[in-house]
Amino acid sequence: MLGANDGIVSTASLVLGVAASGASGAAILTAGIAGLVAGALSMAAGEYVSVSSQRDAEQADIRLEARELALDPVGELDELTTIYERRGLPHALAAEVARTLSQRGALAAHLRDELGLDEQRLARPLQAAAASALAFSVGAAVPLLMAAVAPASVRGAAIVGVTLVALAGLGDLGARLGGAPRVPATIRVVVWGAVAMAVTAAIGALVGTVT
Repeated sequence: MLGANDGIVSTASLVLGVAASGASGAAILTAGIAGLVAGALSMAAGEYVSVSSQRDAEQADIRLEARELALDPVGELDELTTIYERRGLPHALAAEVARTLSQRGALAAHLRDELGLDEQRLARPLQAAAASALAFSVGAAVPLLMAAVAPASVRGAAIVGVTLVALAGLGDLGARLGGAPRVPATIRVVVWGAVAMAVTAAIGALVGTVT
């Protein structure tokens, strides 16, 4: 959701700024396409680096836990028992649960219940990078397509209109998915998107006048 919002706002602002400078339709589309590609790659690279760091930390925790299990299995079993006791189980039941889970996979039990890690849900840098780039690209395509198909006389208004509608839809959807109040979330996204487009267009017009 955030990636799509970024794609919409940044690309709409970019094409509006270029359009306000008096550039031709071809230049506007070229700038928009370049912005889409650059933005998607930037999002992917940033997400890959961030999630890779998270993955490195997870792998370090896994190696440390595996080493502790190898060096002191009894102490680690007691530690697991204590965890279950703190969650409300009687000592005898907690010890039985710890023994049973350890027999089925001590490392998995410690990762899940001691460290809060699930081996099936560890960070995936490439997947995160691809998802981020795709979300940005889908969002950026909205104002870019409008810039391509709208007549020159109404291009700016058309881009602003479709961008605000798209932002309102995403703001409402994000609020519903997150269980947040829908109206404030939608207004916030729309207002700041409009501000970003207005400022960029003003700067583009100023640069076009000066140059």
